Amino acid sequence: MSELEFVLAAEGLSVSFPSKIGRTEVLDGVSFAVARGGWTTCVGPSGCGKTTLLRALAGLIEPDEGRIRVDGEVGARSSAMAYLPQRDTLLPWRSALHNAVLGSELARHPRAGALEEARELFVRFGLSDAVHQYPNQLSGGMRQRVAVIRTYLTHREILLLDEPLGALDPLTRTSLQGWLLDVWRELGKSILLVTHDVEEALLLSDRVLVLSPRPAHLRTVIDPSLRRPRSRSAPDFVRQKEELLNLLCEVET
Repeated sequence: MSELEFVLAAEGLSVSFPSKIGRTEVLDGVSFAVARGGWTTCVGPSGCGKTTLLRALAGLIEPDEGRIRVDGEVGARSSAMAYLPQRDTLLPWRSALHNAVLGSELARHPRAGALEEARELFVRFGLSDAVHQYPNQLSGGMRQRVAVIRTYLTHREILLLDEPLGALDPLTRTSLQGWLLDVWRELGKSILLVTHDVEEALLLSDRVLVLSPRPAHLRTVIDPSLRRPRSRSAPDFVRQKEELLNLLCEVET
């Protein structure tokens, strides 16, 4: 794949934070690329720095070393990427619809147009009855769908998703995995997902990045050789899941 086919590239990213012993290294020379329109997922041991990596890419923290390229150019990250943190961060005093357009408002997009587009997305993604409800009236799955719609409505090319389904029960999580795939196919975004769920990584992704323990470096990249739609019970899926789990167990020992 040529460089021009990559929408996002990290080159030797290193991040550390102040600590009692001076500095604690979190990322150590992490390099990878995300294909345009593709789905890349990052997995690794708990606490290895996956969230730190997303925050660095989003421009919320500055790396000590390394570069981040968008369409081959350094800079202009904030105009190309939208970051969805682990918690949905919906504002309790705003309806689902007005939570969904918050990012558009902050970006100073025309309000009427943003509301119209949000209503269309609510219908397309099964939330038409929730438009005027408030966060405390929504299920966990509905809240996450609103948060994803809000992230999409920023109209950024790259979506950075940090464990968006991590707090959900297994049945809701399984349902929303399929929903996220539909969103990805229909809206044509480039996605970088962080998850602890190996099955989720293999189910959704074109590429899986495996990080080492902290300070994290990229240990390997896995390209799931599985046709879509993927079945969790298919022999090839079960085999690749076992291989990835074994690799992560090796990483953690």
